[in-house]
Amino acid sequence: MAIQIAPSILSADFANLERDIAKVATADLLHVDVMDAHFVPNLTLGLPIVERIAQVSAIPVDVHLMIENPDHWAPRYAEAGAASVTFHYEAASDPVAIARDLRALGVRASVALKPGTDAAVILDDLKEFDMVLVMTVEPGFGGQSFMADMLPKIQSVRTAIQRGVEDGSLAVAPWIQVDGGIAPGTARSVVEAGADVLVAGSAVYGHGDPAEAIARLRAIASGDAPAEVSHH
Repeated sequence: MAIQIAPSILSADFANLERDIAKVATADLLHVDVMDAHFVPNLTLGLPIVERIAQVSAIPVDVHLMIENPDHWAPRYAEAGAASVTFHYEAASDPVAIARDLRALGVRASVALKPGTDAAVILDDLKEFDMVLVMTVEPGFGGQSFMADMLPKIQSVRTAIQRGVEDGSLAVAPWIQVDGGIAPGTARSVVEAGADVLVAGSAVYGHGDPAEAIARLRAIASGDAPAEVSHH
């Protein structure tokens, strides 16, 4: 599949959110971080705002729940209009049940792993998920430096997916999303490790022209432009 770019509105201007959502309409997904100040130390936005974002966004909304009790909350975000809902394995009581609830509501079910969580915890259940999010920073804040030591983890998930497709245990290959420190200097390395979907916040919204930043990231990630030297 073609590499997908998912700008994170965590780096947008929250007072001009509709304007800033429109600026990234050339992307593939709109990444919306929901934080509760419990699972992570930061607090962002919740259901009513996500519902409104889904109404005004020209592209599908990809919600990343960095919250406690996703077993209860994840389906609510599906009902609010998200096209994809990602919950954290570390916060979930029953990750498979959450994923099945999300799929029953007609949205993509995705599981996220913090840097310290071994990918092995989800590999036996890959068929239950539409996407696996590998965090390449600690969740909770934007603008952190990319953790290159997460590249082998992306590779291990990609290897398991390929094995599952080959042996028939996976009818459809889940996407691999990578979030944290994605920029022109890191995009190519995560794609080479196996990523399909790149979440970028400051690399897109910190650029004078977000649409141009998206095009540049996509070209580098796809190998159509030379990878830039990483400053991390």
